[in-house]
Amino acid sequence: MKNLCAGFFAGALLFASAAVDAQTATRVRGTVSAFDGNVLSVKARDGNDVAVHVGDKTVIVFTQPIAIGDIRPGDFLGITSSKGADGTLTAFEVRRFPKPLNPGHRPFDGRDDQTMTNATVAAVVQGTKGRELTLTYNGSSQKILVPQGASISMLVPGERSQLVPGAIVNLTAAPDADGKLTARRIQVSKGDGKR
Repeated sequence: MKNLCAGFFAGALLFASAAVDAQTATRVRGTVSAFDGNVLSVKARDGNDVAVHVGDKTVIVFTQPIAIGDIRPGDFLGITSSKGADGTLTAFEVRRFPKPLNPGHRPFDGRDDQTMTNATVAAVVQGTKGRELTLTYNGSSQKILVPQGASISMLVPGERSQLVPGAIVNLTAAPDADGKLTARRIQVSKGDGKR
């Protein structure tokens, strides 16, 4: 009985620790201002400057551009879309993932006019305004138009050398034992040349 109680207590502590850890995680999206090999300076979308430590355990992934013709039925995509007044979804960013990640369809960044759809490609149809993808997830589906000019990429392993001024980053970080914000995962894309 004592071992059972000890096991239950340890499990409860682990669960509580994971819950607290999830609550302290911070998402930062923005543009790299500088990187000295250890600290990444990011100009966040809200205009704030954020300093994030990049450690040995930080995972870096790079968004490698691909063509719409590389997208096939069965691929798992994450698509950020704008939602028209008639409900039509038009993609402005398409990302192919190596495996399913958080399937579903939801508002993006808390906005009603933008959505994020993580789902499997069921069909690809060429239309007059671009290719229309039919995506399925959790028993539901969405049709999304991918026009010319939409950003299309896949995630590949990244490197610290890609964290250059002007690069676009989307990262998850949490305070370390010293209270410094440390990146767990950094997704980096080439910038558009604008600062």
